[in-house]
Amino acid sequence: CTHYLFIVVVAVNSTLLTINAGDYIFYTDWAWTSYTVFSISQTLMLSVGACYYLTFTGVPGTATYYALIMTVYTWIAKGAWFSLGYPYDFIVVPVWLPSAMLLDLVYWATKKNKHSLILFGGVLVGMSLPLFNMVNLMTVADPLETAFKYPKPTLPPYMTPIEPQVGKFYNSPVALGAGAGAVLAVTFTALGCKLNTW
Repeated sequence: CTHYLFIVVVAVNSTLLTINAGDYIFYTDWAWTSYTVFSISQTLMLSVGACYYLTFTGVPGTATYYALIMTVYTWIAKGAWFSLGYPYDFIVVPVWLPSAMLLDLVYWATKKNKHSLILFGGVLVGMSLPLFNMVNLMTVADPLETAFKYPKPTLPPYMTPIEPQVGKFYNSPVALGAGAGAVLAVTFTALGCKLNTW
């Protein structure tokens, strides 16, 4: 019972984080910088929860099921936001499913080898999620149009966004997110597996 309750708690918290992480579209000036950071945060929540669930049940396919739980929770939560006047994009949500499918594929193909899941699965999730997230970014409404149409919170002066010098640091947020994600997601998946050794 505790294990299943933990799965629900992690899924709910993943959903809350990923909903907020999807809000980079509202911060036009910080879009690319936020995109990279939030891609990694979504990789974290997907990897930990999905690996925990996958290694707990030992059944390939449960990582995708976990991503589906996140998806449904997010649809419900976004419905509440929609009632407040914010845009409702279903296309924003299922970006976690393909990455979770890769986790399941690795677990199945390596005959439930946990170490392969951590290493190969982690790298695949870390590299793929920023790519799917970019598809997400291209399909949502134009940021400037959205900013004029929907309510925007007033930020204090010290939080007012400035134009980032993107070209001086990196030119591709997908490449940076995928590179960082490929390294960090290995740790994330290892954490998910470790949670089963309580």
